[in-house]
Amino acid sequence: MKKYATAFLRKVSVFLEMFISLMLAVGITLLAIKLAFSLRNIPYLDIYPNYEDLLETCFNLIIGVELIRMLYQHRPSTVFEVLLFAIARQIIIDHANPLNSLIGVIAIAILFATRKFLFSEFEESEKVIFRATSKVRHVNSIIHVHIPYHDEQTLLDVLKERFAQEKTDVGVGACTYYDNFGLRVAKMHNGEISRVEVIRSIH
Repeated sequence: MKKYATAFLRKVSVFLEMFISLMLAVGITLLAIKLAFSLRNIPYLDIYPNYEDLLETCFNLIIGVELIRMLYQHRPSTVFEVLLFAIARQIIIDHANPLNSLIGVIAIAILFATRKFLFSEFEESEKVIFRATSKVRHVNSIIHVHIPYHDEQTLLDVLKERFAQEKTDVGVGACTYYDNFGLRVAKMHNGEISRVEVIRSIH
């Protein structure tokens, strides 16, 4: 029951993220069109957009675009880029005193150092444990993977076939891999596989 509830909530959260991203994209597109039509006023500096208004609007739109990427990609690098543009906007647009500008520059330097030395490029994944007797067709529908199967095969049946083909010793931690997901023996009982972990890439 918990797995089904988790899968449902995951689908709802993905839908909401996509909906918010879409609304933000529509808003940014409309603002960009408005900005494009307002450029004819540039020769008259007392009418929008003057240089500072134009720069501020462009920075805000760029930050909005990066927010969209952050919503649908879920990668540390997208968070870095949002923060970078936000701090750069603060320094360039607000014309703060030299101390605040220096703090902003130091913050950018720290961001770059963090990205270089602390960020690791890893593939984010989702791990769900099922009973070995779970039907493969149910697992496929719950977490949206495509484990090859026929008839009413269970995860146990699929694992045994794969391990036999790959000549893999059966034991806790034994894995078999497909294109964008893998199956791992999570638990054994009396020498039989009792729990299987499905590891799915979420990129």
